[in-house]
Amino acid sequence: MAYMDGFVIPVPRGNKAKYKEVAACAAPIFIEYGALRVVECWGNDIKPGKVNDFRTAVIAEEGEDVVFSWIEWPDKATRDAGAEKVMNDPRMQPKEGEEMPFSGARLIYGGFEVLIDEKA
Repeated sequence: MAYMDGFVIPVPRGNKAKYKEVAACAAPIFIEYGALRVVECWGNDIKPGKVNDFRTAVIAEEGEDVVFSWIEWPDKATRDAGAEKVMNDPRMQPKEGEEMPFSGARLIYGGFEVLIDEKA
């Protein structure tokens, strides 16, 4: 059964184009190492929660939006092997003097076993 990596990331609004550029470069690398699909979504309808929500989960600051992303893998074993290769791939390293367009310290992520996968 498929396996998913999920990510929630605060990104300054002014970095949207740069984030998209970085994500577009990374996606084919994930696919090269076994991912089936990489999806990046820019939040535009995030309601404040009574206890918690996407913004508070990543401590989004004024002027930041929230990105919700996921990577679909065929299974956890492929994900574990592929993720290790991705992290060791020199193409995934920031270029000299280049900063990431988001706060990695406030990124939340995890791996998820698929329970239900209905399609039209």
